[in-house]
Amino acid sequence: MASLSIGSAIQNPWFGIPLPNPDASLRLLCFPYAGAGSSMFQSWAPLLSPKIELSLIHFPGRDKRIREPLYTDLSNLVEEIGDTLLPLLDRPFAFFGHSMGDLVSFEVARYLDRRYGLQAKCLFLSARRAPHLPDPYSNIYLLPEKDFLETAENLYGKLPDIVKQDREILQLFVNIMRADLTMTCRYQYHHGPPLQCPLVVFGGMQDPSVAEHELKAWQEHTAARFELIMFPGDHFFIHGARMGLLQNLNRTLSSS
Repeated sequence: MASLSIGSAIQNPWFGIPLPNPDASLRLLCFPYAGAGSSMFQSWAPLLSPKIELSLIHFPGRDKRIREPLYTDLSNLVEEIGDTLLPLLDRPFAFFGHSMGDLVSFEVARYLDRRYGLQAKCLFLSARRAPHLPDPYSNIYLLPEKDFLETAENLYGKLPDIVKQDREILQLFVNIMRADLTMTCRYQYHHGPPLQCPLVVFGGMQDPSVAEHELKAWQEHTAARFELIMFPGDHFFIHGARMGLLQNLNRTLSSS
């Protein structure tokens, strides 16, 4: 994979660049949350600094890869992404992940450091407890559909009516969400050296799925600067607080 050119990398199904910017000095790679695809980040591209090129990580089983098998093992997903990502790492890079994407991006960063000696400039981690902490909801992926949906809504917010009222769409969502939560619930943290890059962690003040002290615990995973920023909102505060969050990304990455 490392021999691929940047031109062929952009055509790779694993990632895409909404607004290619050859003059950018840094790439920001974004990892979506459980049940979602990378299209949620499309609107970020014109709002980022001209120094930053937005790159989207496309997980199988959703968006343009809807017909591909879903992953249920996080370590397999991490290795596949880490190896496939190399053509994009020809310039400094940073990661942003929300919820499940937070965990995937953290493990990809560790994998790149461990296998290739590559370090991100910064990791932006959002709405997930530190990986060494126990998951109090580790059995959610095993629940029957009714209980699974009810628990997911209690933790992450109500599903749109258009999803709940269309059986086919609902079943598609359940399949994706259950596979994603299978990955995160069965995840086992393996101790390793802290990352050498800064960690900036975001949280929602009214998020029922993660407490502030669980976000602060991320500090153990960096030997560099750590910052925790709390925004008003629930688990998906990133939508309502989008401008404040992007201002932070622009400021942090412009000064790095």
